[in-house]
Amino acid sequence: MKTLTKENLERLALNAQQKPVQQALKRVLFANDIQTSLHKQERIPANQFLFSNEIKTLPVANQKQSGRCWIFAGLNVLREAVANKYHLSTFEFSQNYTAFYDKLEKINYFIESMDDFLDADQDDRTLQHILRTGIQDGGQWDMFVSLINKYGVLPKAFMEETVSSSKTKPMNQIIDLKLRQYAANARKLHAEGHSLDDLKAKTIDELYTFLVSCFGEPPKTFDFDYVDKDGAYHVIKNLTPQKFYEEAVGIDLNDYVSIINSPTKDKPFMHTYTVAYLGNIVGGKEIRYLNLEMSELKALVVKQLNDKEVVWFGSDVGRYGDKKEGVWDSEYYDDALLGMDMVMTKEDQLDYAQSLMTHAMVITGVHIDNDEVKRFKIENSWGDATGQKGYYLASKEWFDQFVYQAVIHKKYLNDKQLKALSEDPKVLKPWDPMGALAI
Repeated sequence: MKTLTKENLERLALNAQQKPVQQALKRVLFANDIQTSLHKQERIPANQFLFSNEIKTLPVANQKQSGRCWIFAGLNVLREAVANKYHLSTFEFSQNYTAFYDKLEKINYFIESMDDFLDADQDDRTLQHILRTGIQDGGQWDMFVSLINKYGVLPKAFMEETVSSSKTKPMNQIIDLKLRQYAANARKLHAEGHSLDDLKAKTIDELYTFLVSCFGEPPKTFDFDYVDKDGAYHVIKNLTPQKFYEEAVGIDLNDYVSIINSPTKDKPFMHTYTVAYLGNIVGGKEIRYLNLEMSELKALVVKQLNDKEVVWFGSDVGRYGDKKEGVWDSEYYDDALLGMDMVMTKEDQLDYAQSLMTHAMVITGVHIDNDEVKRFKIENSWGDATGQKGYYLASKEWFDQFVYQAVIHKKYLNDKQLKALSEDPKVLKPWDPMGALAI
């Protein structure tokens, strides 16, 4: 290894002084942030908030200081069916209700997973990954399906947000401490030849009570009353969350599949994958992905949108975004002004930890010109103070580079895709980028 010498530093300083564009940029960046300074005004016409195929959807929701985007996006998909059935101008499910059971099930999933590591070395990579990951807010589509299949849904009025559900970090830290404490005690008890049953029951009991303190007690039954668009009052009595889902939504979520685009050598296209130790409900729906070329993924998205059905999807929203304008566009910024080559392929970004899925949202529209997709309309869950009242636009270039997953009804898949989906999935490592949780 070589150190930077005085001569190295002098040469670097001289080279920097001889780059006029970057010297001018230094003046600009003294009083302006990098993103604003690199905006390309010529991209404005390509990012008009106009779409040839647009599905009118309800006002956006707000996940606040939590990583529950995947729950918000999933419930935003489902609420459109309720709004259409009961002629509602506004409606939200209780994200708090779904998040409560997600946390409880993740706690149990963690505890049961530890059974596989009672005799493992302390520095076992998978054990350490599970311990460091702990209980996150984030999740995946198949985890959402498992929750809805087991617990149904609840109108928001019956389990409103709390400070802890909207600002989850302090709560998660306490849960993680208790679970790591469980892992340590379980390994010690096992080494001494003792049963873990009492420790498991005690830990789950304590954390269930803690969740009730943070989220509130989930109701078992309720009466759903509402006023429709015509001002007429209605009420449906004696519902459970499961029965409400059957009557108000009635969608079989098991008919939807996760399509991914991961152009890496370890994941050949037209094959199916899962991720070890990724899930929330023990015995729930297996995480399953079908890896397709981006052209195929986009074609399936457009098919579903053409049938006036929105699309849950996952992407890396930390790249080339403008929250004020509500635009994601990888051509939006002039990286050349930096005087550096900033190009990485999608494959390299995944393989070298530059990008992965970070956020789930809903595609509600697309603009197609001369049979070519130009941009997508996106329903976010960051409230209505950013973007276009909370809605965003994604350029085709950004979509190709930073979208990793879309959820599609299997009726849109062709025979070859369905055959690939039915194969036994290859199991990926727990830290694979396709195992990233949307937050």
